[in-house]
Amino acid sequence: MGAYLKFNALLRAVALLAVMAFVALAADPGIPIPPASEVNDQKPGSVLFYSYFTSSSSSQVSQDTRISITNINTSSNVAIHLFFVDGTTCSTVDNFICLTENQTKSFLASDLNPGVTGYLIAVAVDGTTGCPVSFNFLLGDASVRLSSGHRAEFSAEAIAALYTGVLSGCGLTLATLNFDGASYNQIPRALALDKIGSAVDQNSTLLVVNRVGGNLTAGASPLGPLFGILYGDTRDPHSFTLDPQTCQLAGILSNNFIRTTPPFQTVIPAGLTGWMKLWAADDVGIFGVAINFNENAAYNRSAFGGGDNLHKLTLSTTNSLIIPVIPPSCW
Repeated sequence: MGAYLKFNALLRAVALLAVMAFVALAADPGIPIPPASEVNDQKPGSVLFYSYFTSSSSSQVSQDTRISITNINTSSNVAIHLFFVDGTTCSTVDNFICLTENQTKSFLASDLNPGVTGYLIAVAVDGTTGCPVSFNFLLGDASVRLSSGHRAEFSAEAIAALYTGVLSGCGLTLATLNFDGASYNQIPRALALDKIGSAVDQNSTLLVVNRVGGNLTAGASPLGPLFGILYGDTRDPHSFTLDPQTCQLAGILSNNFIRTTPPFQTVIPAGLTGWMKLWAADDVGIFGVAINFNENAAYNRSAFGGGDNLHKLTLSTTNSLIIPVIPPSCW
């Protein structure tokens, strides 16, 4: 009888393991997020946009970025073409990373692109030709730390491919990714930053805005003029303009960086918060992130730090990105 019971227990254990294995390989419960849903940082995609990375060219550990990419597909591997864009010069260096099914990888920006601050674009490509492919199974995250004390973790913005297979029109040397709502998701035109803490309360908020577009064999396109509106506790609008000549704008919110009348610190005085929205004067796509540092956060219950992607208010349909077509070397 004892042997019989042990045998039955063994059968039940084997059956349970088989069910668990089947569940692990089966589709996730619930309704999948459709690829046509607008770009955001909570869904998987074929193109990932990391709005900010930074690294040191020395052994300095206080400034670096840990970048993570995950393939959530349970049966297919993928090659990923990485483009590190220098936010100041808009020049680009590239690399490849390949992921098997259910695999995630993390690396430091200082290992692949030391001494540079900018943004990162990751594109799913065919493992043989290097042409972009529809592979809406990529997730990404970045953990950023600056020597100034700013720290944040934010997810990569995921752009889904709306075609199947290999991107139509991919050439021998170049491929054009159209973010038009037909080939890939549309990307934002207007962004918003909420919960802006007062600089009088020692809040140091780093605002980052990036242009999406250009020919990455020559360099990313510049942002051009930006127009914005700042709101304080009184809800009155205070307009401002910025004219960056680079593909990435990065600055600490202050009276000198966001020039309004009355000044920034008057619009958002001590103890209060505000918000802003901004967009490019031309019809171009932009992404952004904000990171706040407050040196009093360790002992003042009203002081906080951290960061997140900027909210998206409207979309643009006219943006495209040209990338080089290079066969991956990691298989």
